[in-house]
Amino acid sequence: MSEAQSPQDPQNPELTSTIHLSALRSVPRPRPLEEIFELLSTQEREVVSQLPRNSAMLIVIAGPNKGSRFLINDVETVLGRDPESEIFLDDVTVSRKHARIYRVATGDYAIADLGSLNGSYVNGTSVTDSRLTVGDEVQIGKFRLTYFTGKGNA
Repeated sequence: MSEAQSPQDPQNPELTSTIHLSALRSVPRPRPLEEIFELLSTQEREVVSQLPRNSAMLIVIAGPNKGSRFLINDVETVLGRDPESEIFLDDVTVSRKHARIYRVATGDYAIADLGSLNGSYVNGTSVTDSRLTVGDEVQIGKFRLTYFTGKGNA
Protein backbone atom coordinates (compact mmCIF):
# COMPACT_ATOMS: atom_id res chain seq x y z
CA MET A 1 0.00 0.00 0.00
CA SER A 2 1.49 3.36 -0.96
CA GLU A 3 1.53 6.33 1.38
CA ALA A 4 -1.21 7.96 -0.72
CA GLN A 5 -3.44 4.96 0.06
CA SER A 6 -2.56 4.77 3.74
CA PRO A 7 -5.56 4.55 6.09
CA GLN A 8 -3.96 7.35 8.13
CA ASP A 9 -4.40 9.75 5.16
CA PRO A 10 -7.59 11.73 5.96
CA GLN A 11 -7.98 12.58 2.26
CA ASN A 12 -8.15 8.89 1.28
CA PRO A 13 -9.58 6.79 4.14
CA GLU A 14 -9.53 2.99 3.94
CA LEU A 15 -13.10 1.84 3.30
CA THR A 16 -12.57 -1.91 3.53
CA SER A 17 -12.60 -3.90 6.73
CA THR A 18 -12.92 -7.53 7.73
CA ILE A 19 -15.55 -8.77 10.15
CA HIS A 20 -15.05 -12.19 11.67
CA LEU A 21 -18.57 -13.56 12.01
CA SER A 22 -17.46 -16.34 14.34
CA ALA A 23 -16.84 -13.68 16.98
CA LEU A 24 -20.51 -12.66 16.70
CA ARG A 25 -21.93 -16.19 17.15
CA SER A 26 -23.62 -16.53 20.49
CA VAL A 27 -22.46 -19.48 22.53
CA PRO A 28 -25.34 -20.93 24.50
CA ARG A 29 -24.71 -21.84 28.09
CA PRO A 30 -25.15 -25.56 28.71
CA ARG A 31 -28.65 -26.24 30.01
CA PRO A 32 -29.43 -28.87 32.59
CA LEU A 33 -31.49 -31.76 31.15
CA GLU A 34 -34.44 -30.86 33.39
CA GLU A 35 -34.56 -27.39 31.83
CA ILE A 36 -34.37 -28.84 28.30
CA PHE A 37 -37.27 -31.20 29.01
CA GLU A 38 -39.31 -28.29 30.42
CA LEU A 39 -38.99 -26.58 27.01
CA LEU A 40 -40.71 -29.55 25.34
CA SER A 41 -44.47 -29.65 24.95
CA THR A 42 -46.38 -32.45 26.65
CA GLN A 43 -46.72 -34.20 23.28
CA GLU A 44 -42.98 -33.87 22.55
CA ARG A 45 -42.12 -35.32 25.98
CA GLU A 46 -44.40 -38.26 25.27
CA VAL A 47 -42.81 -38.85 21.84
CA VAL A 48 -39.29 -38.73 23.33
CA SER A 49 -40.23 -41.14 26.12
CA GLN A 50 -41.54 -43.62 23.51
CA LEU A 51 -38.41 -43.57 21.30
CA PRO A 52 -37.24 -47.11 20.58
CA ARG A 53 -33.83 -48.21 21.80
CA ASN A 54 -31.01 -47.42 19.30
CA SER A 55 -32.95 -44.53 17.81
CA ALA A 56 -32.68 -40.80 18.28
CA MET A 57 -34.58 -37.65 17.48
CA LEU A 58 -33.76 -34.04 16.70
CA ILE A 59 -36.41 -31.56 17.84
CA VAL A 60 -36.48 -27.85 17.06
CA ILE A 61 -37.43 -26.42 20.47
CA ALA A 62 -36.75 -22.76 19.58
CA GLY A 63 -36.32 -20.65 16.47
CA PRO A 64 -37.37 -21.33 12.87
CA ASN A 65 -39.55 -24.42 12.36
CA LYS A 66 -40.15 -24.76 16.12
CA GLY A 67 -41.79 -28.09 16.86
CA SER A 68 -40.29 -29.96 13.90
CA ARG A 69 -39.19 -33.47 14.82
CA PHE A 70 -36.76 -35.68 12.91
CA LEU A 71 -36.46 -39.38 13.75
CA ILE A 72 -33.00 -40.92 13.38
CA ASN A 73 -32.90 -44.70 13.30
CA ASP A 74 -30.71 -45.52 10.29
CA VAL A 75 -27.00 -46.25 10.30
CA GLU A 76 -26.50 -42.89 8.52
CA THR A 77 -28.77 -39.86 8.06
CA VAL A 78 -27.84 -36.91 5.83
CA LEU A 79 -28.96 -33.38 6.74
CA GLY A 80 -29.05 -30.76 4.03
CA ARG A 81 -30.81 -28.44 1.63
CA ASP A 82 -31.03 -31.15 -1.05
CA PRO A 83 -34.66 -32.37 -1.17
CA GLU A 84 -33.27 -35.93 -1.32
CA SER A 85 -31.69 -35.51 2.16
CA GLU A 86 -33.22 -37.65 4.90
CA ILE A 87 -33.50 -34.46 6.99
CA PHE A 88 -34.41 -31.65 4.59
CA LEU A 89 -33.55 -28.19 5.97
CA ASP A 90 -34.78 -25.67 3.42
CA ASP A 91 -32.69 -22.53 3.79
CA VAL A 92 -29.74 -20.93 1.96
CA THR A 93 -27.65 -21.12 5.16
CA VAL A 94 -27.64 -24.92 4.77
CA SER A 95 -25.43 -26.68 2.22
CA ARG A 96 -27.02 -29.27 -0.09
CA LYS A 97 -25.27 -32.08 1.80
CA HIS A 98 -24.38 -30.27 5.01
CA ALA A 99 -23.76 -32.97 7.63
CA ARG A 100 -24.41 -36.58 8.44
CA ILE A 101 -25.45 -38.26 11.66
CA TYR A 102 -24.18 -41.80 11.93
CA ARG A 103 -24.29 -44.68 14.39
CA VAL A 104 -21.02 -45.53 16.14
CA ALA A 105 -19.96 -48.96 17.46
CA THR A 106 -21.54 -48.38 20.89
CA GLY A 107 -24.96 -47.73 19.31
CA ASP A 108 -24.74 -44.00 20.03
CA TYR A 109 -24.79 -41.38 17.28
CA ALA A 110 -22.23 -38.83 16.12
CA ILE A 111 -22.37 -35.93 13.67
CA ALA A 112 -19.86 -35.16 10.93
CA ASP A 113 -19.75 -32.01 8.83
CA LEU A 114 -19.60 -32.78 5.10
CA GLY A 115 -17.48 -29.79 4.11
CA SER A 116 -20.36 -27.33 4.42
CA LEU A 117 -19.82 -23.64 3.79
CA ASN A 118 -21.23 -22.46 7.14
CA GLY A 119 -20.05 -25.36 9.28
CA SER A 120 -21.83 -27.56 11.81
CA TYR A 121 -22.01 -26.72 15.51
CA VAL A 122 -22.68 -28.69 18.68
CA ASN A 123 -23.46 -26.55 21.72
CA GLY A 124 -22.07 -23.48 19.94
CA THR A 125 -18.72 -25.07 19.05
CA SER A 126 -17.72 -25.74 15.45
CA VAL A 127 -17.24 -29.46 14.85
CA THR A 128 -16.00 -31.66 12.03
CA ASP A 129 -16.91 -34.88 13.85
CA SER A 130 -18.46 -35.17 17.31
CA ARG A 131 -20.33 -37.75 19.37
CA LEU A 132 -23.80 -36.57 20.43
CA THR A 133 -25.33 -36.82 23.91
CA VAL A 134 -28.86 -36.14 25.12
CA GLY A 135 -29.57 -32.42 25.28
CA ASP A 136 -26.89 -31.34 22.77
CA GLU A 137 -27.90 -28.43 20.58
CA VAL A 138 -26.98 -29.07 16.96
CA GLN A 139 -26.85 -26.01 14.71
CA ILE A 140 -27.03 -26.44 10.95
CA GLY A 141 -27.30 -23.05 9.25
CA LYS A 142 -30.06 -21.15 11.04
CA PHE A 143 -31.63 -24.36 12.39
CA ARG A 144 -31.06 -25.23 16.06
CA LEU A 145 -32.08 -28.76 16.90
CA THR A 146 -31.91 -30.55 20.25
CA TYR A 147 -30.77 -34.17 20.35
CA PHE A 148 -32.60 -36.94 22.24
CA THR A 149 -32.12 -40.72 22.29
CA GLY A 150 -34.28 -43.77 22.92
CA LYS A 151 -32.34 -44.77 26.05
CA GLY A 152 -34.71 -43.80 28.82
CA ASN A 153 -35.09 -40.02 28.42
CA ALA A 154 -38.42 -39.82 30.22
